[in-house]
Amino acid sequence: MFRRGIAPEVKTMSRPMLSETLQEGLEAYRIGPKLRSLRQGKDMGLAQLGEHTGLSAAMLSRIERGQVFPTLATLLRVAMVFGVGLDHFFGPGEDAPMLEVVRQRDRLKLGDKTSGPLSYLFESLDFPVTKSRFQSYLAKFSGNGAESAPHAHPGAEMIYVIEGRLELGIHGRTEVLDKGDAVYFDAGFAHSYRAVPGQRCRAVVVVSRDGAPDSPAG
Repeated sequence: MFRRGIAPEVKTMSRPMLSETLQEGLEAYRIGPKLRSLRQGKDMGLAQLGEHTGLSAAMLSRIERGQVFPTLATLLRVAMVFGVGLDHFFGPGEDAPMLEVVRQRDRLKLGDKTSGPLSYLFESLDFPVTKSRFQSYLAKFSGNGAESAPHAHPGAEMIYVIEGRLELGIHGRTEVLDKGDAVYFDAGFAHSYRAVPGQRCRAVVVVSRDGAPDSPAG
């Protein structure tokens, strides 16, 4: 680590030294906010970080606020303190919080693959999200379709019934879920579902990302 009072080997670059194009390019990486996120994640103050990097608290503050862009040598000093590589600072949008709104009219609809009336219709609630930790659907069961074909996939699945009654076939038995009921299970075991005959049913289905299939039917 570096002690306070030892000046960085290379001077940092300030805004007046950068062309407008280069400045805009560096701003897109949000280096300052990423540094602040690392520091606050370790519950570390500016002065404490300065003890490890040889930079003053004032200079670190200017970097975090985007008033100064550090050289690679300076950034490497910071990266070493937090045990990350330089690539941590140069992933565009890496520090931006994820937010995706899926309008009802835009939902991606996926039906079962049986002939005749659909057993179910799954509407994706999060299809635009990349690197999602799970996949979620609004599932609609007509009440006059056949039971879905048994299917299995890695990961876990959770179902919450918001309307009607749902029959879940798993482990050689049938579990009947009423409105307001929920079930969580290992989706690696074959399972199937349908609405109780003659009753329309709607449910929210959440599948863990490590087992999210290409379609709800796996």
